[in-house]
Amino acid sequence: MTITLMDFLSQVFTNPMLAVTVLLTLGVILVNGWTDAPNAIATCVSTRSMRASSAIIMAAVFNFLGVLVMTILNAKVAATIYNMVDFGGNTHDATVALCAALFAIVVWATAAWAFGIPTSESHALIAGLSGAAVALHSSFSGINPQEWIKVIYGLGLSTVLGFGSGYLATKLTETCCRGMNRQKTTGFFKKAQICGGAGMAFMHGAQDGQKFMGVFLLGIFLVNGQNTTEFSVPIWLMVLCSVVMALGTSIGGYRIIKSVGMDMVKLQPYQGFSADIAASFCLLLSSLTGIPVSTTHTKTTAIMGVGASRRLSAVNWRVVGEMALAWVLTFPGCGLLGFVMAKLFMWIF
Repeated sequence: MTITLMDFLSQVFTNPMLAVTVLLTLGVILVNGWTDAPNAIATCVSTRSMRASSAIIMAAVFNFLGVLVMTILNAKVAATIYNMVDFGGNTHDATVALCAALFAIVVWATAAWAFGIPTSESHALIAGLSGAAVALHSSFSGINPQEWIKVIYGLGLSTVLGFGSGYLATKLTETCCRGMNRQKTTGFFKKAQICGGAGMAFMHGAQDGQKFMGVFLLGIFLVNGQNTTEFSVPIWLMVLCSVVMALGTSIGGYRIIKSVGMDMVKLQPYQGFSADIAASFCLLLSSLTGIPVSTTHTKTTAIMGVGASRRLSAVNWRVVGEMALAWVLTFPGCGLLGFVMAKLFMWIF
């Protein structure tokens, strides 16, 4: 099942409930641009391989390409998010609960951005939707455990594989370039980092773009009273998600770029390149298998692995601790917020 752009626009202007749902979904995507998309370009900006303004434009282009290409080839991540929770039953209450979840996600992510903490928008999305689904059904029957278990797999994949890949990529790069002129290799890796940043932006679109498109379609189908597990993602939705995400990055991305690319580990160009390649590999693997992982989590653990390849003290563990605390608190915190907001919204509306 799908929806054309003209049908979508006609429904938005005639159905206030759909208009509210769409605005909240776009708000979540915009905040994702603040909090998650900057991770893709954090390293190439911090090593001065690119200016922030140019990197943001590059991220916008490759985010769209990632959304488009990966969704055409494999839309498993969108399907996982779509089927992870059950918003069936009373259509009105289900739509209100979904809006409450989206509102909770925006509040949580904006608060994290205000403190410059790169919290995972993916984890917030999953937690907020899950909390709202539990509130809707007044039990855990609103959670699909077969799909939700993929989140646990994703946590392990992004942590272990991200850190390990960052460590190995750095060691491999150092081995290959041993004995070479440092000045020449620095110039090469500054250019290579642009490719690495583009690859990260592409995979960010492939992962996070699919997640939000799955939620977008869920909202449309709920408002229309449709309950389907099969759907296709239209190109106009891919373009819309990419543009809104890029806008968010341009508005508030620098704080996260500073936390990830500058404060956590002081990177050389070859190390930034290694982190980008390692994180891109992990995101590609998870996208092809339909496992929803956090791009923030993957990129930051890859950077930790890069820093640890030199020595453990090269990593600013205070910054890492702040990030880890935000990740740990996201599931219970945003889940509880989604639950409370859903109960409140259903009582009011």
